[in-house]
Amino acid sequence: MTSTPNNEPTLTNVIEKLNKLSTDVDKLSTHVDKLSTHVEKFNDRFTNYQQATQWVVQLAFTLIASATITIIITAVLRR
Repeated sequence: MTSTPNNEPTLTNVIEKLNKLSTDVDKLSTHVDKLSTHVEKFNDRFTNYQQATQWVVQLAFTLIASATITIIITAVLRR
């Protein structure tokens, strides 16, 4: 008579797999925390970039308006 191997998981196997899963979850949690920190830094940089861009646009419009007014006043005063 030939005996077939028992393929049923033992309690030890289940515990080992649970421990491995727990370790993996801890590692993933650490990675998520690091990614959250990187996202916060990126958001800060993006906010700074957006504000700087707005200031540059405002400066450009101010310079264009000033130049236009200067040209108009100069043209009026020459007549």
